[in-house]
Amino acid sequence: MNKEQLKQLEADLWSAADNLRANSGLKPSAYSTPVLGIIFLKFADNNYRRHEAEIIAEFQKLKGTRREKPISEIAIEKCGFYLPDHARYDYLLKLPEERNIAKALKEAMKAIEEYKPELEGALPKDEYFALTKTEQTRNLPNQLLKTFSNIPADLSGDLFGQIYEYFLGEFARGEGQKGGEFFTPRSVVRLMVEMIEPHGGKVFDPACGSGGMFVQSAHFVEEHRKELINGADSGVYVYGQEKTPETINLAKMNLAVNGLRGEIKRAITYYEDAFDSFGAFDYVLANPPFNVDDVSLKSVEKDRRFNTYGIPRKKSKAKKKDQGKETVPNANYLWINLFATSLKPKGRAALVMANSASDARHSEAEIRRTLIDKNLIYGMLTLPSNMFYTVTLPATLWFFDKAKADDLILFIDARNIFTQLDRAHREFSDEQIQNISIISQLHKGRRKKFVQLIDQYFVEGMQRLIESKTRVEPVSAHLIEVLDDDAGKQAVGELVKQWAGLNKLQTRYYQYREKYAGDKAIDQKNKAQHQLREAYDPFFAALHEGLKQLDKTVRHHEKQQVEQAQADGKRTATDRKTKALKNALDELHQEMKNAEIFYRHIHWLQERFPKAEYEDVTGLCKLASPADLKEQEYSLNPGRYVGVIIEEDGKTEEEFISEILGLDDELSVLNRAISILEGTISSNVKAITGNA
Repeated sequence: MNKEQLKQLEADLWSAADNLRANSGLKPSAYSTPVLGIIFLKFADNNYRRHEAEIIAEFQKLKGTRREKPISEIAIEKCGFYLPDHARYDYLLKLPEERNIAKALKEAMKAIEEYKPELEGALPKDEYFALTKTEQTRNLPNQLLKTFSNIPADLSGDLFGQIYEYFLGEFARGEGQKGGEFFTPRSVVRLMVEMIEPHGGKVFDPACGSGGMFVQSAHFVEEHRKELINGADSGVYVYGQEKTPETINLAKMNLAVNGLRGEIKRAITYYEDAFDSFGAFDYVLANPPFNVDDVSLKSVEKDRRFNTYGIPRKKSKAKKKDQGKETVPNANYLWINLFATSLKPKGRAALVMANSASDARHSEAEIRRTLIDKNLIYGMLTLPSNMFYTVTLPATLWFFDKAKADDLILFIDARNIFTQLDRAHREFSDEQIQNISIISQLHKGRRKKFVQLIDQYFVEGMQRLIESKTRVEPVSAHLIEVLDDDAGKQAVGELVKQWAGLNKLQTRYYQYREKYAGDKAIDQKNKAQHQLREAYDPFFAALHEGLKQLDKTVRHHEKQQVEQAQADGKRTATDRKTKALKNALDELHQEMKNAEIFYRHIHWLQERFPKAEYEDVTGLCKLASPADLKEQEYSLNPGRYVGVIIEEDGKTEEEFISEILGLDDELSVLNRAISILEGTISSNVKAITGNA
């Protein structure tokens, strides 16, 4: 299953499940846990099904011998689960509606927990009874079982985990402030993980929520396993602390769905240290709560987890009557301290923190300077706003590295790098994550990874171009059918001719691949990549020009159609024709966008790092020296270092004027259409009311 198919499956499953919720009147908070439980049940059943023949064969082989084992023991050895018959998905799915499905689900969950002790108490059970309290929701559990039966039986565990994470994210979005407490958006976590590169070891999250940091760490290890030398153990073992029982249950299910080894314990991290964390972990990742101001100073000031680099204290002394009851000004620097102190001598960490912490003053400024002087901070990255469900203002990612090779700090300002999901939410695309993290790779001198990423974009881009060309031809044929004037048909023909230029570009691309296959000198390959990208320029320029001319022709065609309709007083056929034109034109624009996206990523990278090596880029990144930090009073705000650049849109004055005039023409066409529609509505109202 490719990315597009998985996204479509996620969207279809969510739409079906959310429609059921909307029709039931349930709030997301009452609905999320039982839904995630059924997704978990489907995963367990799929996993068991893949190993079932092997389990039964082993059981039959050992039966009656001295080595005989219960089938449950064999199943756990083979796949991590044992599912008795009444816990199988098909059994539950086929139960008649008059049966108590909620009770059957509870018994199934109890059976899974019985044979997998680490899940004890984590799976939803009584929650299914809550779904059936009204006549309207009585059949909801059965409907949910039917919905998730559409998940393919051969779907692998990691893809199952992605579906689980997708649903976590959608529920978090629906629950707003409360949902954000247990979920950090996947794209932010992926960026954090790509930056600190957890190649095996112990991973700690002292505010673990639903366990997303752990899942992405495991995904990173799997994706980069072949980079390890001599078959080194790259697996991760995860340790999480979380204060909310319901969220702990989500995390335990998340670990199980993703096949992760680890422990999740209930603890309030300010006051409890469930894993004796001081100097204990290879990697630490977390998105802790921001600006908590009620943490007891007395409870943390003698804790070495928090006091090693200094304790945050209020500026003024407490009054005599309040002595012993003081709180820290806010807990941000408690978390920052905890990250630094939890690491082993070569450990690395990433945390999400409020922007304000980067410039905080007084006692917090002293802690920050100590961390800088101890050379613990590897980098700082400002995120775009609206990336989180609980925070609308930009946040900053802090990166620690106890084995830094220099005394520089890498600052990255990523506020203008994002993909808009909807009006209120943004995320990083996969390519944006790669483009940002490659900056760190270049800083570490890994130039080969840069040219490999460019090569990856060429491969994916050419594939997209070929796919787009096959889709452009039928759309173009449809446009020619709809357009009834020679100018329009000629414009379409010109555009098709421009797409034909892909054949020449393909030949150039395959020549490059053949010549530069395998390891080559970095500078030589980088130069060849620039030359190849430059060969794309005239191809895309011609496509843009062809689309521009077609846009003008279609707008002119629409204008004529509207004027004719206004004169004739007829609309229906004209509307259908105009709509068909617009839809076909939109398809062409989308194909152009799909085809060009990877080329744009190549251009973005080569423009900023033309030599395939790190360099400071105004408005994006800066390697700051101790002298730079001193000059900025030890601020860790990336904006102070990287500077600002106003990027041009690349249009000439003539192109800008032409675009404005084109938009004005389009507005005129729409205004005329509105006038016709208003006349039709008025006439219909008069006819209905007898006032014609």
